[in-house]
Amino acid sequence: MRDVTTAQPLDVQPTPLALLLLGREADPRSERGVECPGDLPAPSDPDLVARARAAKEKLGDKVFVLGHHYQRDEVIEFADVTGDSFKLARDAAARPDAEYIVFCGVHFMAESADILTGDAQQVVLPDLAAGCSMADMATAEQVAECWEVLTEAGVADATVPVSYMNSSADIKAFTGRHGGTICTSSNARRALEWAFQQGQKVLFLPDQHLGRNTAVRDMGMSLEDCVVYNPHKPNGGLTPEQLRAATMILWRGHCSVHGRFSLDSVNDVRERIPGVNVLVHPECKHEVVAAADYVGSTEYIIKALEAAPAGSKWAIGTELNLVRRLANRFADQDKEIVFLDKTVCFCSTMNRIDLPHLVWALESLVAGKVINRIQVDKETEHFAKLALERMLALP
Repeated sequence: MRDVTTAQPLDVQPTPLALLLLGREADPRSERGVECPGDLPAPSDPDLVARARAAKEKLGDKVFVLGHHYQRDEVIEFADVTGDSFKLARDAAARPDAEYIVFCGVHFMAESADILTGDAQQVVLPDLAAGCSMADMATAEQVAECWEVLTEAGVADATVPVSYMNSSADIKAFTGRHGGTICTSSNARRALEWAFQQGQKVLFLPDQHLGRNTAVRDMGMSLEDCVVYNPHKPNGGLTPEQLRAATMILWRGHCSVHGRFSLDSVNDVRERIPGVNVLVHPECKHEVVAAADYVGSTEYIIKALEAAPAGSKWAIGTELNLVRRLANRFADQDKEIVFLDKTVCFCSTMNRIDLPHLVWALESLVAGKVINRIQVDKETEHFAKLALERMLALP
């Protein structure tokens, strides 16, 4: 046996990846940094609420705070409006007099707000590390390579890109350049119907589940009509013959929250709560959507629970912050609302926006310093806006 008492210390230096995972370094190649210049208020500061309120009052109409449904309650308390990503971006555009747009959401949402707001307005993201794992699953380089694969297979001219709102500005711009449109979880079917009037195939980015569920569940296609393009495999892991035979070319991306729900989750909750209504987001896997009673966007989920009769029971398959907020909101109406899975499932990147970051952003604006401004370059903005405008023109 080795004598560990006499062993010499190993001359091992931590790798850059190890330091990154430990939170001690930032990746210079990343779209976003993970460091904040300046000092954040301590999370335990008992005056955070008062400081946020005071800063917001000093800024007055100069600031407009947007809060996504998945944000923490402590952040939602200071939002002027709440909603899903596209609703919030449109709300920001409807407030041209607001000099500062503080977007409590994630990076792609702040990009969309910058694209849709005026040049004089400045969009602030309280924490630059608040990203979206789904949006990050499709980079501009990967999508450009995919288009080359489609071109070599002879199908690019017949293919119309449709990109989910949950995508970067670069992907939205790619979509605009190639004659495509953006969609939300509410209007995905309308977007696909429009796309099939323009071409014979759709490249759906970046969420495979929303694309598949819309095509199969809502439009009557078969699973065989869909293929999945994997950007980490040569030619996407597909043959030219598969690409030519496919109707829906789905990008291999997913939501880290909604992708966790399983058929077992649905079966388990039905066993535990007799008579429960299962309501899930269309970003969930196809087998989960097929087993649910109701399927719809975040706004649909909220409206369904508003209209639900007293005494009804609901298991909701979406982000936990929203489910908890809805459960508390309707508790006095005798509506039982539970999270679909037994496992806690917050959106980790969305939760990076917390009260210390919001206070820091607001107090910096009071001091005349704009931190973490999100700016989309003019060329990208032009083509991304073109794709967004096509969506707005959908019947």
